[in-house]
Amino acid sequence: MNKIRQLRKARKLRQADVARETCIDQKTLSNYEIGKTNPDSYAITQLSEFFGVTADYLLGLTEYNLKDTQALLDEIEQAQQKLEMMKKIIISETNEE
Repeated sequence: MNKIRQLRKARKLRQADVARETCIDQKTLSNYEIGKTNPDSYAITQLSEFFGVTADYLLGLTEYNLKDTQALLDEIEQAQQKLEMMKKIIISETNEE
C-alpha cells in the first residue's frame, strides 16, 4: 500500500482532510495515492511535516520513520526482550538433553 494512503488511513482521515491541511489539491493527492503521479518536493515536504515522518519514510525509501526515534527505541527494546526470552528457552532445553 502507498505510504501516503497508509498514513492517512491509520489516522482515519479523508483525502479532503489531508488536502485541506497540506494545501495540496485532493485530486493530486488521489493521484499520489494510486501511483498515477509522484509528489514534487513541495508536496513531499508538506506531507512529511503533516504526518510527522521523514521524507525517506514517506517515499518508501526506508522501512522506519527515523523522526519517531522513541518508537524505534521501544521496538529495539521489545526485540531485545524477545531475544533474551528465546535464549533462555534454548538454554533450558539444551540443559534438559
